[in-house]
Amino acid sequence: MPTRRTVLGGAAAIGAAAAITGLSARTASADGTTGNVTQAQARDNIRAVDTGMRNNYDALRANVINQLDPVIVVNNDMQGGTYYLISKGTVLETIQPVDEVFALAKSIAHTPLGIFSICAPSLDPNNILSSQTAYIDQHDLQMVAFNGPGNTGWIDSLQTFSNTLDTARQTLESANLPGDTNGSLHDACAYILDKAHDYIATTIRNREFDMQSFENFTADVYPSIRTNMYWSSRVQIDGVSKLMTRWRSQVGGAWSGLYVVVLSIWTTYVQNQNSIILKNFMDQKQVPTHLIDLMTAQTPTDPVHIALDNLARIVQDNIAAEMVFSTDQPTADALKGQPDLLSTEILKLLGTGSTAANASSALTKGQLTQIACPFHNRASALRA
Repeated sequence: MPTRRTVLGGAAAIGAAAAITGLSARTASADGTTGNVTQAQARDNIRAVDTGMRNNYDALRANVINQLDPVIVVNNDMQGGTYYLISKGTVLETIQPVDEVFALAKSIAHTPLGIFSICAPSLDPNNILSSQTAYIDQHDLQMVAFNGPGNTGWIDSLQTFSNTLDTARQTLESANLPGDTNGSLHDACAYILDKAHDYIATTIRNREFDMQSFENFTADVYPSIRTNMYWSSRVQIDGVSKLMTRWRSQVGGAWSGLYVVVLSIWTTYVQNQNSIILKNFMDQKQVPTHLIDLMTAQTPTDPVHIALDNLARIVQDNIAAEMVFSTDQPTADALKGQPDLLSTEILKLLGTGSTAANASSALTKGQLTQIACPFHNRASALRA
């Protein structure tokens, strides 16, 4: 029995054959009439096909944007996420559902990174801890440590940052930070700030920034940083869950078809915290196709437009894939997903195969690192 794909494929082949009957390169021309044409004109005619396709594709996408419903767009910002509820191109509500504690806890937890950012250019690339050699790329290190160990231009900036930390410490009591059986956010912040003050004072006095002393400092404050991470996560879960419960009730039956687009920069793109929480409130059958993590080069100025524009492209490609490539499911799947449409053919020509498994095996070490948690990799290596 012929399948839908074989029937559609046969019909497409017959239609294509009929369309090209009697047509030859000799009779084609730049203006569509018969006669001789130059190679440049002929090639311009070919390119015009793609231009026409793209114009029609863009028109379809613009119309699809106004049909998408319901949609939640999340801009993964420093406040834990700005959420937009959208119906047919109209923003119904915009809200930042996460308590301010999220940003406060992360702010103090970023203290070691702030110190590193000032002093890193003056690292000594030739003096690496033996425990770090397996995890630090020497070329990357040279790119960051561009001043070298003899430079002390970091001292003034580090003192300025220390003054900022000291001010936060002196007023910490008035911030009324929470605490529970998992730890006091106030105490964790106080410990980080106190230890940072001591470390900076010693570093400035020695006029030297080295990896050993910095690693000793970060190891000391890490348990407190974990407490801050707990509080950021706790209030984000609480805030997003409360909002999703309200919006789900508000949307009603249409919720089962919910699209969610989360925009984040590369460093938070994989296992984004908002995506992890949100998927628990979606129709689980829809999560693989309706929850979209969209990577951006930087925080977008118009997250709604970017999200809807990309979502419309994804939605119409999902339908086009099955109809345009009705006889080839792997190619249809490529158009529907993230792989480039030519990826399987390129892999085949390069001798690495054309299956999804082979495509995965063809990833470089760097690409594999990007889709895995480096801390998990390191922990596994240490246990081995």
